[in-house]
Amino acid sequence: MDYASSEVLAGLKEFDTATLFNAVIESQGASQGGTELEEQGGMPENYTGPEIKCFLPELGRAVGYAVTSELTTNDPDSVPIPWADYYNAIEETPTQMIAVMKDVDSRPGRGASFGDGMAALHKALGVTGVIVHGSVRDLMGIKVVGLPVWGSGLVPGHGVFNLLRFNESVTAGQLGSSPGELLIADMDGCVKIPAGVDPEAVLQKAREIRDREKEMFDFVIKPGLTMKKLEEFRSRRK
Repeated sequence: MDYASSEVLAGLKEFDTATLFNAVIESQGASQGGTELEEQGGMPENYTGPEIKCFLPELGRAVGYAVTSELTTNDPDSVPIPWADYYNAIEETPTQMIAVMKDVDSRPGRGASFGDGMAALHKALGVTGVIVHGSVRDLMGIKVVGLPVWGSGLVPGHGVFNLLRFNESVTAGQLGSSPGELLIADMDGCVKIPAGVDPEAVLQKAREIRDREKEMFDFVIKPGLTMKKLEEFRSRRK
């Protein structure tokens, strides 16, 4: 598959996920009001839900192509596949990645899905961030490794830890992700640039939105603002 250039990925990392959500919409020819999307079922939900938390905001944003997995953390009767197969697939991916891991245990989140040892290995193989629909442990160790991590909970321990599948579509934090889709994550959560949407076009729209919003904010904070002045300003921008 074709991957975005390192320059485009670095450019996307300059923007928060809220701006990139708007940029995805506008890059598809729709406005922020979303009226153009009504025939397609309304506004897209290409973002995680509130259950996914940013655990180490001080490590900043992460940008990368999705590498996915499903695992169990306590079920002793799960039929595992070798973790080496998963790590080999990561090593063979020629671009930066975000790992998306989902705990599909009978008691999801009761045991940890990710810790500092896994963080070190993921980072060494080119992963820039990890999103866990499940629990994380060793948070201070992960901070030392320097790998941004998102998850739905924290626990100190783990149980029987089995990989069930990888590089298949998963839904984590109410966001469906397929291998090779581009993800950006920050303090608000994660946004996906869906397959078929040009990341460079999204980046260009994000820059336009940043300039437009700066112009608006600069106008609003000027002394003497009135609603009449605001409406006149908006009319000039149409």
